[in-house]
Amino acid sequence: MDAREKWRAKAGPWARATLPDGQQLDVVVLGRTRTVDGRWWYECEAILPARHEGPDGTTKTTGAPTPISVEADEIAQIPGEDYSPVPTEGAIAGRQWVVEKLHQHAVSDPARRLHRRDCWQARDSHDRITTDDAVDLLARKAIAWCDVCRPDKALRRRPTVRREGAGE
Repeated sequence: MDAREKWRAKAGPWARATLPDGQQLDVVVLGRTRTVDGRWWYECEAILPARHEGPDGTTKTTGAPTPISVEADEIAQIPGEDYSPVPTEGAIAGRQWVVEKLHQHAVSDPARRLHRRDCWQARDSHDRITTDDAVDLLARKAIAWCDVCRPDKALRRRPTVRREGAGE
């Protein structure tokens, strides 16, 4: 194994990134991050050409790791690579559901409404919650659900969700 192959083996899992102009590039995966808007991004290093000038004044081309962020939809895993040690983080990692705080005009009006995280109806003040929390809120009839994105349909597959009257 030559020096280049040894470095490549130590670098971490590789993936194929599709760049905004459609080009594909193999990148080293350093981490996964979920942004505040709920989208997943891969933090990567692209090995790009760089000029190296030696002490004697000679120059040569070398590979320089360059940090880039790639949206998860634009990353393809490479078979045989192990992605399990890749750090995953984000202030809202695992939180797929949005709870919108509602203005109550009457005591009987709902105080909160559940949305899918990408629902365009979720506006104003809201919090993100986990799937387990969303299932629990629906099961206890402690929250209304959005009539547009219908999170109850996705969550009803979970055995603890009771549908009868949940939208009342």
